[in-house]
Amino acid sequence: MRTKYLVSLLALAPVFAAAQQNNPTWVDKQHTKASNTLDRWANNINDWLGDADPDKPGTASLRVILDSRWDKHDKFTVKPRVRGKIKLPVLKKHLNVVFGDDELDNELTDKNHVGKLYKNVDPKKHYNSREARDSNSSIGLRWSDGIKELGIDTDFDIGIRSGSDIYGRARISKDWQITNQFSTRLEQIYRYGTESKHYLRTNLENKYTENETTFIMNHTHFEYRKDVDEERSWGHSIYRQHNFKPLMHISYGLNFGGRLDKDLSRFNHWGPFVAYRQPIWSNWLFIQPEISFYNDKDKDRKHFVHTFVRLEAIF
Repeated sequence: MRTKYLVSLLALAPVFAAAQQNNPTWVDKQHTKASNTLDRWANNINDWLGDADPDKPGTASLRVILDSRWDKHDKFTVKPRVRGKIKLPVLKKHLNVVFGDDELDNELTDKNHVGKLYKNVDPKKHYNSREARDSNSSIGLRWSDGIKELGIDTDFDIGIRSGSDIYGRARISKDWQITNQFSTRLEQIYRYGTESKHYLRTNLENKYTENETTFIMNHTHFEYRKDVDEERSWGHSIYRQHNFKPLMHISYGLNFGGRLDKDLSRFNHWGPFVAYRQPIWSNWLFIQPEISFYNDKDKDRKHFVHTFVRLEAIF
């Protein structure tokens, strides 16, 4: 039954696209109402904090995501995720409030996360409420700035995660446009929490732009976590992406990775994947089905099919 649910969502993707209309529907009107409410709340906070400039009101953005996965070993799992930002011009030009699942910030162009929702799920259950609650209950202040003469972007966060984990986070990134078609991006993220301890991630991207609608991406990441235990892992993906219409694309390629722990240093998994993303009904609601076929040596699993569907609403 759950397998049919995922397959149905995959099959309905092209049908949903045909349902888009130029005239706003009742759903579109409710979305606009919710977006305006979020902006009004942000502006009220902005006014409360000081003398606000009426030409620079506070604004808010919100992503509401429902990720679902199925494979023959772990069966069906589902995880809700949220991520939002509140801009408050009265504070400082570059200071924002961020809240929700901060791991989404690390996955912006990473195809190695395909189908991975939870660290641990009870085989008899399909939803880890505690992990979902903890990952979404993050709030912090973010200072976003950069060193313009060096082309470096920076984010510095301070806040609280999972209700009691006080953390600080720094992100530094730089883009190099090597030629008209080839570019490189390097990103370094470090976070320290009073409970979660150390988290370190390096993202390296090499992008070759074939034309206005097609590019090839080579993405590599290294990740280190240390709280009670130490975890070291790496992942790599190379894929080609075609952008058909605004906000619609398909990508396909290979992803592989492994662990760098003392006793589990290995080339753990590899396999092909296909991912597709498009709006449904309007340009604020998206469906993103993904199909992959990789193995898992840590769990002694040969290659098997993974299906993954993301529904995302942007306010």
